Amino acid sequence: MINLYALTHAQLRDLLLELGEKPFRVRQIWSWMYGRRVEDFAAMRNLPSATRAKIMEVAKLGELTVAAQQVSRDGTVKRVYRLRDGQFIESVLMPYADGRMTACLSSQAGCAMGCVFCATGQMGFSRNLTPTEIFEQAMLFARELAARGERLSNVVFMGMGEPFHNYEASLAAVRMLMRRLGIGARHITISTVGLAPQIRRFADEGLQVKLAVSLHKSDDAERSQLLPVNRRWDIEALLDACRYYGARTNRRISFEWAAIAGENDTVDEARRLGRLLQGMNCHINIIPLNPTGGYTGIPADSRHIEAFQAILRSFGLASTVRLRRGIDIAAGCGQLKTALLLPEARAGSTIPAMPKEARPQP
Repeated sequence: MINLYALTHAQLRDLLLELGEKPFRVRQIWSWMYGRRVEDFAAMRNLPSATRAKIMEVAKLGELTVAAQQVSRDGTVKRVYRLRDGQFIESVLMPYADGRMTACLSSQAGCAMGCVFCATGQMGFSRNLTPTEIFEQAMLFARELAARGERLSNVVFMGMGEPFHNYEASLAAVRMLMRRLGIGARHITISTVGLAPQIRRFADEGLQVKLAVSLHKSDDAERSQLLPVNRRWDIEALLDACRYYGARTNRRISFEWAAIAGENDTVDEARRLGRLLQGMNCHINIIPLNPTGGYTGIPADSRHIEAFQAILRSFGLASTVRLRRGIDIAAGCGQLKTALLLPEARAGSTIPAMPKEARPQP
């Protein structure tokens, strides 16, 4: 069966012509798929029943299957999707009090980067996702939100996997999100652990998509212990690529900093980081460490983080502390892992409605 989401507009046209349909049917079906975001062919009411029957014999709308779902106390939704070959991935939907709905997408089943504090890195790498598998995670959220009068407003590539390790598919998925769901480039963020050549390549794409770089340490030896990728592209190579990105795009980079008590939340660490980044067009996004079973570190406390931020300000560097979301269901940054399906997850359930007044503060 052909997954219609995998087809371009031209490929859909060719398929319909092979089925003996008129060219104008392409526009109708495309509108139903991406404008109204229907979930089945029966909803395409202006198509003759004979046309629908012919399409249903050879095609389907999507391949991802919801295997499990959990909802956090703060309204965050985490889903486990089963892929066509039996692999599992996780995606997250985060609602905010100001009306934003942000989907966190996976780009790989597992991850090869081996970051020691990340649950996905601890589980190892299975395979890359296709552009359609990446896109469809957002499509399913967008469809269900549209059904209740809401819209998917933002997308972050911060789920399972390293997007730049699956570069072609990730960028293809970005373009699908922009063209088919109407999500603006400035509302899409790609996060990388620091694949320097791909950062340079990304700088030359001409996109307005945001870039976030996981830094976490300012010393090469220590960063290599946390993020093995640093042994391939050290901090100097990484920052050279980031400066190239800034010069080519004139866009600000976000550096992500998982704040770990006693590890990278100290005054000395803040000073080293300040000297390292001083003068760059950047922002430091501080994320108190989220717990994972394979790492014993604990999150830095607010007192140490405030002192850390004060030192960064003395170097002219802005920072914010990211609100931790979905921690009670292991949906936070670095917590996604699908080795086992949690028995308490509600299989096949839909996104629960949440009154706007109950939405958490951004």
